[in-house]
Amino acid sequence: MNPEVEAVVQHLETVLSQLDEDNLILALNDIRTRLHALGPFRDEPVDCVLWLKAARVRANDYNPNVMAPAEQRLLYTSLLTEGYTQPVVATQEKWDYSVVDGYHRMQQGKHKAALQKRLKGYLPVVVLNAESGGAGERRAATVRHNRARGQHSVGMMSELVQELARLGWSDERTAQELGMDRDEVLRLKQIGGLSEMFADEAFSEAWTVE
Repeated sequence: MNPEVEAVVQHLETVLSQLDEDNLILALNDIRTRLHALGPFRDEPVDCVLWLKAARVRANDYNPNVMAPAEQRLLYTSLLTEGYTQPVVATQEKWDYSVVDGYHRMQQGKHKAALQKRLKGYLPVVVLNAESGGAGERRAATVRHNRARGQHSVGMMSELVQELARLGWSDERTAQELGMDRDEVLRLKQIGGLSEMFADEAFSEAWTVE
């Protein structure tokens, strides 16, 4: 390491070691944020994992991902044994953070006593870039993160497609952003009772809901 950098790091270690726990966490978050802004991977959110008060991290109300009880128990065992190997992904909204991915990791960290104690009331969070904001973009990001994992509730996916339509998204954009084909988007709109939105559309009858 460069001698000048080494001297700065040693001084920083001395200063940080004198802080109480909460102020130490705040200082480390600030340092991580500043280093992230300087680094070559500043465009990659995972380059900066912050420890945030769990109370500031809240669930969204549109996540269509469903995790079975057995999988939730397995997740808890994994978090208890190996620790958090994946952070919660969120967007910042004023003073709070809205979960985009990692809802179940958040829930476990908030409500399981052993994890609460070990995490000291904090959660590891990656904050998406500011330009990733917007109601529609947040919803699409959630689906992109977890569609290949777990099982989606068709009803909630239908509600999500309806909401994107109300936000002015075209069927083509919804299909592209959510990794669907246009026919699937039309079917989900049909389930949601939005038949008036595609009355003139033609689509296959091969897609079914169980």
